Amino acid sequence: MAEPSLQQGLLEMATIGAQSFLWLATVVALLAGLAGAAFGIWSLRPVPDYSSARIRVSSPFGVTFRVENTSAWFALSHLKISCVLTNPEMVVDVEGLPVRVEPGETATFHCPFRGISGDLDAILRAKLYFRSEYDLPVLDSFRLTDTRGPFVLDTKTLPPRWTAKPAKD
Repeated sequence: MAEPSLQQGLLEMATIGAQSFLWLATVVALLAGLAGAAFGIWSLRPVPDYSSARIRVSSPFGVTFRVENTSAWFALSHLKISCVLTNPEMVVDVEGLPVRVEPGETATFHCPFRGISGDLDAILRAKLYFRSEYDLPVLDSFRLTDTRGPFVLDTKTLPPRWTAKPAKD
């Protein structure tokens, strides 16, 4: 049996190299596609968005808050919200929330802070955060957590309301 010529050997090596490169490019494209699909699915997850009604009662903490499900596809299931107040530091769990907040729907709640003094300076320095937990869509055994805030009492709006604190430039 005769040995292959140099040209045949180089052609065989080029073919194997091209197949290896094609295999590698296929694997990279597949991984990129999976990562893109995972990112797309993750961006469809439900995310709560918070806003406050105007303050009508004497206490700025007696306000009604709204949570909106910003997802167009998935519900916020088994939603649990904790209100976290700084200055004075307090954490309270919200009760009476619906079991599900459907896509695009809102639910209202109150942060049941009790025994907060009427010190206006402390109230104006206070920051409010919302920590929420809810089930991951489709995989109900996993819980997602989301923290939003800080919200501050905006006395420049009439009537005053809790608004998201603008980011400093």
